[in-house]
Amino acid sequence: MSDAAQPTAAEVRAAAEAVKTALDRHLAAVERRSGEDDPAVYEAFNQLAAAAEAYDELLYDRYDEVTPFEIPGGEGALPPYSGPEEPSALSVLIRRDYAVAQPQRLLAHAQRIEAADEEETTRTSGTVHGALGILFGEFEPDEIASRHKEFGLEEGDSTLWVTATDEPPEPGEWLEAPFEQVDPERVVCRFDVSAVFDEDADDTDDEDDIEDELDPALDEDEDLEPLDADR
Repeated sequence: MSDAAQPTAAEVRAAAEAVKTALDRHLAAVERRSGEDDPAVYEAFNQLAAAAEAYDELLYDRYDEVTPFEIPGGEGALPPYSGPEEPSALSVLIRRDYAVAQPQRLLAHAQRIEAADEEETTRTSGTVHGALGILFGEFEPDEIASRHKEFGLEEGDSTLWVTATDEPPEPGEWLEAPFEQVDPERVVCRFDVSAVFDEDADDTDDEDDIEDELDPALDEDEDLEPLDADR
C-alpha cells in the first residue's frame, strides 16, 4: 500500500476510540438484558465486532500490526472486498435457522392468532406448516428471533451479510430468486452466530479442566501409603 493510501494516525486513533465505545455499549446492554436472547445484546455484539474489525484493518494498514480480536470466519471466509468504495445502494441478506422443538406450543400460538382474526374464514393453524405461515405473517422476523422459545422454536445458526451495489435494483427484479446472484467480493461485512463457536470455547475449557485434574502432587510417592499385601 502506498503512503498516500495509508490511513492517518488520527484515523487509527478514532477507530480505537470506537472500539472502546462499542465495548462500553456492549457491557451496558449485557447488564441491562431482559433475557437470554435480548436483541439489544445481539445488536451491541454486532457493533462491537464491526468496530474491532475496522480498527484491526486500520492498525495493520498504518503500522503493520494486528490485534488479538478474531471475527468468526474459518474456511468459509469471504474473499477480499472489491466492490465500490462509495456504494450508492446495499442489500442485507439474513438467514436464521430454527428447529420446531415444541410443535404443540407453536400450534397453540397460531390458533390464538387465527381465533383473534375475525375476517379469517379458512383455518390453517392445525398443521405445523400452516402454523408457521401464520406466525411469520403476524410477527416481524426480529420479533420471532427474540421470542423464539415462546413460540416453541429452537434457535440454530444465523448469518447477516451486507452487500454493496452500484444502484438499487428495479422493483420486483430479484423476488423470484433473491439469493442466487450474491457476489462474495461485494460483501461489505458479515456477522455469524453459531453454536460451533461455543463448542470451541467448551473444548478449551475441558482441556483446562483436564490439566487442573492432573495435579503433580499426586505423583509424589511419599504422600501415598503403601498397600499391605497381606490384607
